[in-house]
Amino acid sequence: MKKIVFVIALTALALVALACAPAPTPAPTAAPPTAAPKPTEAPKPTAVPPTAAPKPTEAPKPTTAPAAAVELRMMWYNDGNEGEVMRALLDRFEKENPGIKVKIDTVAYKDLHNILQTQVEAGTAPDLARVTDVARFAGKYLDMRKYMTNPDSWAKDWAPQVLQSFRKGDDKTGLYGFPTQFTVTGPFVNRTLFAQAGIPVPSDTKKDVTWEEWVDAAKKVAAATKTPYAVAIDRTGHRFWGPSLSKCATYITPENTFKVDTPGFRDTANMIIGWHKDKITPLEVWAGGGGGYAAANEFFVNGQLVFYMSGSWQIGQFDKLIGKKFDWAAVPNPSGKCGSTGMPGGALLVTFASTKHPKEVTKLVEYLSSDAILEEFSAKTLFIPGKLTLAKKGIQYPSSNQPLNVFLAEIAKLMPEAYALQYHPLTFVLNTEIRDRLSQVIVGEITLDEAIQKIQTKMDEEVAKAKK
Repeated sequence: MKKIVFVIALTALALVALACAPAPTPAPTAAPPTAAPKPTEAPKPTAVPPTAAPKPTEAPKPTTAPAAAVELRMMWYNDGNEGEVMRALLDRFEKENPGIKVKIDTVAYKDLHNILQTQVEAGTAPDLARVTDVARFAGKYLDMRKYMTNPDSWAKDWAPQVLQSFRKGDDKTGLYGFPTQFTVTGPFVNRTLFAQAGIPVPSDTKKDVTWEEWVDAAKKVAAATKTPYAVAIDRTGHRFWGPSLSKCATYITPENTFKVDTPGFRDTANMIIGWHKDKITPLEVWAGGGGGYAAANEFFVNGQLVFYMSGSWQIGQFDKLIGKKFDWAAVPNPSGKCGSTGMPGGALLVTFASTKHPKEVTKLVEYLSSDAILEEFSAKTLFIPGKLTLAKKGIQYPSSNQPLNVFLAEIAKLMPEAYALQYHPLTFVLNTEIRDRLSQVIVGEITLDEAIQKIQTKMDEEVAKAKK
């Protein structure tokens, strides 16, 4: 056994020694004979492709620049917030018509017509303007008819007398602008005083109420409530016209002259003179010093007046100044033998023939006079639109909704002669003469006969001047 172990141990040692021995060095290999190098050959030239002759530089094709936007100028004046409302509408128009920009030139109303007159005469009139004396620039307006989408349909939306007011001479078809808003003359009542007196407001129970019925009711209310004054009317011929037309007065003859002395004129004059004699109207309005236009609005605002004949332009200040002091309302114009009518007024947007952009001007007018835009303008400014479709439909105003819609409904009742008087070139002369001469009668300076004669003489002189 010991021998076997010994043999195995010797064998293992031999194997270890064999593994640790260095590997045998191989014999050196004979190197092959070195070949003589070949003579160096010059490299063959690389063929270079012929260079193409450069093409002549071509001028870049001109890029078509976007056309510059057409800029329209609109002369404007403000009574309230209408300029701000108009600007917002114009911004919307510009967004929908990126090729058109509209600039508003705002001026004071007292300077408006004189500035415009100078520009028109110099050939630098704006493209459009907001005016009240539309006859002053007749013959200088742009006829939009041939540029309109549907001129005949557009014309039907306005009172014919309003469209005619833009025209001159024998022109019966030209379309030159539209009323941005109407004012309408008409009365207000203090409802709280009627309620305190226990007397119903006449127009609540009867459709057509005469002047006599209104005055009688107002006198009873004033007496019952110890209110200083029953009735009042602004000191102006313009306010006088509506009542006188309802009493059958006529002014403009078929020959385009004036006739003052009519039963309707006398009836209305005597009615107002009688109010002063009976001391049911404030003397300060028609007989106060200084002359000129005078209103009775302060008496109404202060609760000193039952029935006040004025117009729609008073609504904004009544809403603000009266507040919740008492309940007030607008009522329809009183009736006479010849019906019921107020007087139109307001502002008109006109277009000038000197514009270099008649198509764009017309597009803007069609936009601003569309039902949706004009309704929005009217609602936000508390204006009465002169558009017949809107007058018939009515407008939901954010405030003073009742009085504004009463006046809006009066538009459909306006008599043709009310329009004729409003837009006649001699309107301002007749207005002033009636105002001043009746004031003289009220204070006892002249008689009514003398007043009528003076008014007639003045109108005859003005008609003669106009014909020269």
